[in-house]
Amino acid sequence: MSNTTSRFLDGPASEVAPQLLGCIIERTLPTGTILRGRIVETEAYDQTDTASHSYKGKTPRTEIMFGPAGHLYVYFTYGMHYCCNVVTGPSGYGAAVLIRAVEPLQGQEDMALRRSRHGRELTNGPAKFCQAFAIDTSLNGHDLQTPPLKLIVPLERRGEIVQTTRIGISTAKDVPWRFYYRDNPYVSKTNS
Repeated sequence: MSNTTSRFLDGPASEVAPQLLGCIIERTLPTGTILRGRIVETEAYDQTDTASHSYKGKTPRTEIMFGPAGHLYVYFTYGMHYCCNVVTGPSGYGAAVLIRAVEPLQGQEDMALRRSRHGRELTNGPAKFCQAFAIDTSLNGHDLQTPPLKLIVPLERRGEIVQTTRIGISTAKDVPWRFYYRDNPYVSKTNS
């Protein structure tokens, strides 16, 4: 991810979320194995949003959300799952985009070992994606321009984007800040 290709991350989360669709996540494991996946579903959150972790201001947990764009915000939820977000917007403004699902491109066998699942069940949800890609809080604050986890913005991205309301939250469920590629089998839940 170069400075020129990552400038879109400086925008509002609700604008960055659909632009992240089609981007590639590349994870290099300590063994040297490389995992790659195409982002196919995202959700936006920012500090004006009651569903956002940044809504109540900066805390030790959410400090990364207020940092520079292009870093990873990873949190632990329900006492068992990790979820990861790409920080967006200007420094000092708490915003990030949750990566809800990716389409595996490379390293599916390794993902399956961690997930004990195959096919669409590998990465069709935010916690499933993190488990498959071995993403945990040790990567919280990681700069996505550097290994072992990189965001790659391809020159061309294709797919019909669906915009809809968010899922898996209890407040602000009616906010239409979830985006996904229509007909992609790895999307966690579709509205069609």
